[in-house]
Formats: sequence, structure tokens, C-alpha cells
Amino acid sequence: MSVLVITKSDDHEGIGQVLDFLREDGMRVVRMDTDRFPLETSLSMHYTKGGEKLVFQSEEGEFDLREVTSVWYRRLNAAGRLPADMERQLRAGAVHETRLTILGMVASLKAFHLDPFHHVRHAESKQLQLQLAKELGIDIPRTLITNDPASARAFYDECRGEVVTKMMASFAVYDAQNREKVVFTTALKPEDMGEALLDLRFCPMTFQERVPKSVELRATIVGNKVFTAAVDSQKSADTKVDWRRDGLGLIDSWVPYDLPKEVEERLLGLMAHFRLNYGAADFVVTPDGRHVFLEVNPVGEFFWLDKFTGLPISRAIAGILAGHGRRVF
Repeated sequence: MSVLVITKSDDHEGIGQVLDFLREDGMRVVRMDTDRFPLETSLSMHYTKGGEKLVFQSEEGEFDLREVTSVWYRRLNAAGRLPADMERQLRAGAVHETRLTILGMVASLKAFHLDPFHHVRHAESKQLQLQLAKELGIDIPRTLITNDPASARAFYDECRGEVVTKMMASFAVYDAQNREKVVFTTALKPEDMGEALLDLRFCPMTFQERVPKSVELRATIVGNKVFTAAVDSQKSADTKVDWRRDGLGLIDSWVPYDLPKEVEERLLGLMAHFRLNYGAADFVVTPDGRHVFLEVNPVGEFFWLDKFTGLPISRAIAGILAGHGRRVF
């Protein structure tokens, strides 16, 4: 039995723990660092009337991909090591073709997938997440996604000025010195509701009511198990709105948390709709005990929770890949 790990060479240390558990379970681990393909590794996929041959080659040798029994889709950085000075159009074409080649290979494997790529992409829709969560009885914050300044001002008034703004996806911008500037969730001020809103014509944004916080939760779902941890993000001015502003400062402040059974069951229902075995969901717990759902990331991170809280997330991931844990789909 073997597991193919789709990742990148600079993926974090946390996956090593999962791979060690897999090897302990007798699984052969084949790691495909997608940034190293096609320059440093190779794929050959041969289809004929008589059958097919799927071969992956790296410095560790040649591997027949037909032997794969599980696929762990982690990260994709197709052709990440192509020369930066490569002609722009040729580079873009090579990256696109490489990406399609990898994803096509993965889709063709007759194995258990954690999780299928098309399920992951479908589940990334934040609008659909909020819609389904509400239908399942999960508490959600009032939310507006718009490029219309008048709608944004009306929403701000509706929430009595208690509004945060965020982007649909996490990303960074770079200044003139090429320094990374991460775009965090930000609380709006009255002065932000004037001419600054005209910039919405360039890009829609997400506006959300600012929910009062007692603690914030990360609930990691693996199959039919939910591992939840909490952090007090309100003890620092830097993390009151977005704990990621000082994620390293809070990294050892996370503690295991008992998610109410009703919330857990509804969260599993949301995962069932998306046909996912893995996800990382974020909640806010209000001072009056409401559990307010923010989002679920189908490829969200887990390693710091595994390392600092003792929650056996890596063990559970390895178990489901090896076939010991319960696979929901």
C-alpha cells in the first residue's frame, strides 16, 4: 500500500509527522513536490488499447502510480522552479500545461483522495459556505459582499458601525522594496465610509458584522472526527480583530476546546454536503455563548495545533490515508 503526497518543497514541517505515522503503518510514501516538476522530476503517462502506464520519477527512483492506494492533496505550486527570466508568455504557458498535467494525473488515480481536487475547489466558495451553514442552523455573522458603495454604507449603518472588512481569499501585496504586506481583516471607521468606498469599483470586498469575541476556535475535521482548539485573541490589541496579525505570538496559547455536540454535528453536515473528509473551520465564541461560524478551509493548516495542544490531528490524517480511520467519502 502506498500514499502519494501532492505538495511543494517548502511545505511546512507538520507534514513530516503525518508521513512518519504513515511509514509506521507500513505505507510507502511517494512525495511529489509540484514546484520541482517538470525541471527536476518527471511524469510519463502512457495510454493504449492494451492498458496504461503511469510513472513518476524523482531522485528516489521510479514509481508506478497505478500502485497508489491513497492520495493526500496538500499544496500545488506547479512549475514553481521555472527560470524567473523565462519569456513571459512561454513561462505562463508552461506553468498552465504543467498544472493541467499534474491535476489530470491526480484525477485519473483509482485511489482514495483526501480530498478530490474538484470537491476542494467547490467548497472554497465562501458565499456557498455561509448559505449552507445558515440552512443547517449554524450561526453566521451578517455579511455583505459588494462593489457598490451605497450598499456598503447601508450595511455599515445596519450594523451600527460594528463592521469588519476582508477579502474573499488570503493574499499579500508587495511594496516598492518587494516587502510582503499581508491583507488582514480590518475594523472599519466612520472616515472609511466616505470617498474611500469609491475604490470598490476596482474590486468587490466582503463586509461583515463585527461579532464580539470571548475566544476564537479552529475546528479541524478529519473524517468523522472534529478536533477543536481555542485561543483568547482579545488579550492583545494587535489580535483583537484578526489573530493572524500576531499568529506567532499566540501560537502556544491555543488550548483544546469542547465544541458543543450540536455545533459539531452541524459542522459535519456541512462537510457532508461538500463531500470532504478534511477541513479547518473557524468560529467565534461570543461572551453570551454563541458559536458563530466564519468559514471552513478545505486545505486549512493544522500543524501548530497538533504540536502545541496535543490534539492528535496528524495521527488521524495518517490513519484515514492508511485506511484505519473512518472515511466518510
